[in-house]
Amino acid sequence: MNPEIQPSLFESIRTDDPGSNEAGSAGLIFERELWSAGIQHIAGVDEAGRGCLAGPVVAAAVICPRECKIDGVNDSKKMSSKTREVARIEIINSALAYGIGICSPEEIDHMNILWAAMEAMKRAVQSLSLRPDYVLIDGNRCFPDSPWPYRTIIGGDARSHSIAAASILAKTHRDHLMQKLDLENPGYGWASNKGYPTRKHYAALDTYGPTKYHRRSFRLR
Repeated sequence: MNPEIQPSLFESIRTDDPGSNEAGSAGLIFERELWSAGIQHIAGVDEAGRGCLAGPVVAAAVICPRECKIDGVNDSKKMSSKTREVARIEIINSALAYGIGICSPEEIDHMNILWAAMEAMKRAVQSLSLRPDYVLIDGNRCFPDSPWPYRTIIGGDARSHSIAAASILAKTHRDHLMQKLDLENPGYGWASNKGYPTRKHYAALDTYGPTKYHRRSFRLR
């Protein structure tokens, strides 16, 4: 049975509704529809690092308290590193539960980046200390065989507060990992580019070749 249940819950939400009712913050419109239907623990899920040449893909899942809204929490890509770090601490301190899921470069090469991202998101939800009653997922795909009812939301990291919180935790966790890997592998610029394709990164690949953290299934030159 498809666990994407109760679509009628969201019939009042326009597909072009930004879901944001405060400037610079993702809203609670999807969460409130679920809360009003008696669904209590809602996990937002997102991933970071899908387009990188090196490093893992990292996902996060966050269950926020009812009506909890942290100012400035939005799509992590629209935030500065400083504001992401401030938000990360606030999210961790206020969340009912949060979890991180990781798929390594080897796993990415084995299953491809799409399925690795799905697997990382599934692992993030599985690692939650509190079982979610419903899952809101950024994008248009859910991981296969989800045991949790879910809704996918295109642009969800800018429209759902729970997903935005997850996007921040995924991004900051991955950034910290890449900064550590940069110390082991100087020259590729990972502390700044976080493994994404840049001129410096490609130049280092031409000079030094790929490391064990590079995704061999990606075009590296």
